[in-house]
Amino acid sequence: MARFTGRSAIVTGAAQGIGAAYAQALAAEGANVVVADKNAESGAAVVEKIVADGGTAVFGQVDVSDPDSATALADLAVAEFGGIDHLVNNAAIYGEMKLNLLLTVPWDYYRKFMSVNMDGALVMTRAVWPHMSKRGSGSIVNQSSTAAWLYSSFYGLAKVGVNGLTQQLAFELGGSNIRVNAIAPGPIDTDATKAVTPEVIVDDIVKRLPLKRMGTPQDLVGACLYLLSDEASWVTGQIFNVDGGQIVRS
Repeated sequence: MARFTGRSAIVTGAAQGIGAAYAQALAAEGANVVVADKNAESGAAVVEKIVADGGTAVFGQVDVSDPDSATALADLAVAEFGGIDHLVNNAAIYGEMKLNLLLTVPWDYYRKFMSVNMDGALVMTRAVWPHMSKRGSGSIVNQSSTAAWLYSSFYGLAKVGVNGLTQQLAFELGGSNIRVNAIAPGPIDTDATKAVTPEVIVDDIVKRLPLKRMGTPQDLVGACLYLLSDEASWVTGQIFNVDGGQIVRS
């Protein structure tokens, strides 16, 4: 399939894990991809793999909590590829996340965490939407989590915010024919998950799933590409769970 031939996409947090899988899949279907991340070395490696596989990609360093950095990234995408059609807001503080309670987490850390994990999606959207509007359409996928419906302290709170942001932006951007949706993964087998969640807890979560295995980044790719593509042209403001049945909403 080549659903994204001639289109340009930015994927944040794309230097590893889920973000890298999204970037590689978009490139494989013809997109020109900006691999965006703070980690230049790992991001360049993802670009190298995409190019080796016949795709088109460039690296863009970004701090999604910084509006000036986000604007510079959007400008890079336009300079390299002529415009912006798609955005995946995947960047997050996760693998190195400090575990604490809402009542006791140091305030400076809480504010920094939320500036990336929740506000970052808004910062990036504000940077790209004028360019999408010039194209006459666009699509955005935000990375949520099943943590939004479970107790997960400030991590879960950030994902509740991402869900709300997805719904509110869908209304604000619909008039510009820009769609905004989110994916809420369950437990995904990545190095970041292994770093932040003890194996015994992961095993317990998996035992409770209807589909009793951890997900992989590839399990999320199909939903992401669908939501970005024209196949979802009348889908906006939705949060799609890809979680092995962990959360069932009626």
